[in-house]
Amino acid sequence: MAVTLDQELLDILACPSDDHAALRVGTPADPDADVLTCTECGRQYPVTDGIPVLLLEEAVRPEPDPK
Repeated sequence: MAVTLDQELLDILACPSDDHAALRVGTPADPDADVLTCTECGRQYPVTDGIPVLLLEEAVRPEPDPK
């Protein structure tokens, strides 16, 4: 199920890491995932029952690109 947040709220939410970048709905691989993804560091924050959980300890760090 895709995250459904008010656009005004989504516009003001930011990653709580030092990057403080904007968040986007879903992941690059799954735009309908129930997460918000940081546009800078790539951390993925879960959205539980429509509520974003913006805690660093709850975030999933992105996998490094294999080269």
